[in-house]
Amino acid sequence: MRTIDATLFWFALAAGLWAAAAAFSLLGLGARQGRILLACGAAASAIGAVLGLIHGGSATATLASLGGLRLRFRLDVAALWLIGWSMLPTGCAVLLGGARARFPRADAPSGPHPGRWVFGAALGLLGALGVFGLHNGAGLFIAWEAMTLGAVLILLADRSDDAGGRAGFFMLTLLEIGAGGLLLALAALSVSGLGFAAIAARLHTLGFWPVLMFGLLIAAGAGAKLGLLPFYEWFPEAYGQARGSSGALFSGLFLNAAWFVLARALLYWTPSGTVSMALGVILLVLGTISAILSILFALQEDDWRRLLGYSTAENAGLAVVALGAALMFRAQALPELSALAFLVGLMHLAGHTLAKGALLFAADGVHDCTGSFAIAPRGLLRRAPGTLGLGAILGGMSLAAMPPTIGFVSEWYLFQTIFHDFALHTQGARIALALAGAGVALTAALALATFVKLLGVGLLGPRSPGTVAPSRRYRLATLVNGLAVPALALALLWLLPWLAANPWPRLLDRAAPALVHGALLVPLSAGFAFISPVMLVVVGPLLALPAVGVVWLALSRRGIRRVPLWSGGLPVAARNATTALAFSNAMRVFYGFVYRPRTTTRRHYGSRRYFIQALRFEYAQSAIFTPLLFRPALTLIARLARAFRRLQSGFLNDYLAVLGLLLIAVFAVVFFY
Repeated sequence: MRTIDATLFWFALAAGLWAAAAAFSLLGLGARQGRILLACGAAASAIGAVLGLIHGGSATATLASLGGLRLRFRLDVAALWLIGWSMLPTGCAVLLGGARARFPRADAPSGPHPGRWVFGAALGLLGALGVFGLHNGAGLFIAWEAMTLGAVLILLADRSDDAGGRAGFFMLTLLEIGAGGLLLALAALSVSGLGFAAIAARLHTLGFWPVLMFGLLIAAGAGAKLGLLPFYEWFPEAYGQARGSSGALFSGLFLNAAWFVLARALLYWTPSGTVSMALGVILLVLGTISAILSILFALQEDDWRRLLGYSTAENAGLAVVALGAALMFRAQALPELSALAFLVGLMHLAGHTLAKGALLFAADGVHDCTGSFAIAPRGLLRRAPGTLGLGAILGGMSLAAMPPTIGFVSEWYLFQTIFHDFALHTQGARIALALAGAGVALTAALALATFVKLLGVGLLGPRSPGTVAPSRRYRLATLVNGLAVPALALALLWLLPWLAANPWPRLLDRAAPALVHGALLVPLSAGFAFISPVMLVVVGPLLALPAVGVVWLALSRRGIRRVPLWSGGLPVAARNATTALAFSNAMRVFYGFVYRPRTTTRRHYGSRRYFIQALRFEYAQSAIFTPLLFRPALTLIARLARAFRRLQSGFLNDYLAVLGLLLIAVFAVVFFY
């Protein structure tokens, strides 16, 4: 067997293992065996991705041939890159997903369903593999729907209460709206066979408005999974009802597949020129606003999963900003800068997959030892500082764009890409890219505050009595994914040239090697700007030594002093700790026009109103699009259902009346048109 064909062999093995896991779950042969099969499939995919990256992609295989329709499968280098880095958190997620927790979720309406979880994960993984590799429009749509259905089954199997069912169907509804846009875009082309080459050729013959409409439909389809506004509002609801291991699949492979579809459709299929510039500006605006709104709402969350769900939408928005910049540079015949922006999106998603996986597994660890996902000061870092603590801190540093993690590298590259706005030929395009840079800077600042809150409040604080250490499986999963975050940043010096073999966009073979200059990472030119992750790893600890020495000297002479906390000049108890609300309340007030905060206090009295038996305090933020778009649509559907419920009355006369009206309508169409 040739080495280039070995890539397809390993992915075929992975698909077979995932299909076997689905069969095991359907036959009720054991969820544990199904999880092992899923993990083995993830390992096989990782091996195939490495082999494919080394040798420039996989060979092309014809899976089926029905008449003139040939279903071909091929994974190019960009797909292999996104799949390969997704397999580490995916493997950990499928081993942890559906496993028995220390604190059983007894509030679930019918208990957990590990078999259903395994089937949903297997279906979603198979669908994602098809999204990355199938080179046919019909096959792409079927794989897209399989990935969606798998994600919904995972959520329904993982829900903690009846609201989880509503969150799952809310998620399914919005994803199907996006899928409708994808289907309409493909169907409107009227291309025989729906092969990708035929789709691209057809789009190059169309005018500005048809191509723009096609791009908007594709953006709606992929944006529903990426969390572009207004779709980002399903993220906290779905993540808040799922376990962290399920969220790792949503934030990893599934999210990467959606971005890949959007990038392939707009960079490879659509023509360059004015329409590419228009689509680039639209994506730039959508990605920037989505990232800002998502991270603003993430800052106010007090649940690990909901906060990380909003963060996923924020990072997807940043990746879409990079894609919008790629389209703008492509429109003005700057292919190397376009390739740079595309590479930035690939790097950002790879780093986000690893960092988000580490934090979501940490969230499962928090629930495992406390029975709650609430962000509260319980002193958890003392329970597992070298495993759960280290992995979570590295993941949070990456998502907050702090050196020397991959999140810092990818966002530094994103800023350097935006700073190339002077290369654009039109003033409007330059202004749009500059404003996007300001939005990305605001997003980075808010992300830093968000993850300082998550790690500071969620892991620190006084020792909580009765809190046990998280299980070893959660600690190890968090540590492995967390350590991969800086490892990827260091390995970019050797990994970036591997991406030179990607066939689209053009000149990627020249742009990828130009991002490395000796031991430096540069944005196409060493004279423009540079960083060195290796130097950061070496110099950072050296610069920290003086501060560590001062702290050690102070502790050795004076010891640890315990004094009351300072709170606006008022003395408070020494064991008081900052809560999630106290940390972010200033921003809640400052951005009140976005949050529209709600605060309620309920008092419960006994027989006399002089004695309060219970005092309940609740705070929340108002969603932007749910009351404006989604709730009115739900109300309209409910009214239509009540109006047409007589169609399900069971009376034969009603059915005959409906058939008579349809017959009259048919005759009217025949005779008058």
